[in-house]
Amino acid sequence: MDLAYYPGCSLYQSAKLYNHQTKLVFGILDLKLIELEDWSCCGATSAGKINDFMAVALPARNLGIAENSGLSELVIPCSACYSRTMVAQKQLQDFPLLKNEINIELSKKVKGNIKISSALDVLRREIGGSRFKSMILEKLEGYKPACYYGCMNTRFPYDVSISENVENPQAMETVLEAIGVQAVDWNYKTFCCGASSVIYNTECALDLMAKIMGDALARGADCLVVNCPMCQMNMESQQDQYCKKHDIKERLPVYFITELLGLALGLSKEDLQPGDDLFITGMDLTDLCGDSV
Repeated sequence: MDLAYYPGCSLYQSAKLYNHQTKLVFGILDLKLIELEDWSCCGATSAGKINDFMAVALPARNLGIAENSGLSELVIPCSACYSRTMVAQKQLQDFPLLKNEINIELSKKVKGNIKISSALDVLRREIGGSRFKSMILEKLEGYKPACYYGCMNTRFPYDVSISENVENPQAMETVLEAIGVQAVDWNYKTFCCGASSVIYNTECALDLMAKIMGDALARGADCLVVNCPMCQMNMESQQDQYCKKHDIKERLPVYFITELLGLALGLSKEDLQPGDDLFITGMDLTDLCGDSV
């Protein structure tokens, strides 16, 4: 199955690992990701603070490219890109004059009707089929991850309809259960990690991250599993700082959902974490995969 693919800026910079793993896992599932030609930044959380028109026009440009590709579904792994694009599509549908104004500037006109899915949406859909069970080569039983969604997956600044329960999302838990992993029940799965404020209000961001880590540890988690590149970078790269500030003695690895799923599908640690050329490389998978994968 061919799917239009919008990686977004983070997956070419700090989250190269997520981009790499997403392509590997989708390939095993016989899902061909066709990256949009000449895609541009979606504006994420920044554009809306500067210009409301630009906040819609930037993702609208990518939507126009996707719609003109002839593919029926657009997959977006980054939570910020997914949120921004979903909101833009809804605004294009609700405000025809805005859509017309934006289309004047676009070479590939946007209609606003392509199906948009997060990578997690697609993975949850795929694991529901009988074919998936036969593809599992390694059960990761015995691990107790805390599934951390963050705020971009569940808080939309506009009335957007999604299939997920925004107060208690379960998509990652469902995917992990299919590979033999039982996630812990905890309180901070949709709590903001402060990624967008870590530069200008570092102390506040460190306090937010410490609350997330503290609750995960209190619930017996042995790792965090995420699907947001900003959450992964923040929770991992700042871990020593926020744990030291709040006297948290333990540390937890922070894995993308694609890392654990990839292991279950037979990929090796070397497949999933190649080399050391990635800006944020992800915690070592050795404890999870041992020598058998």
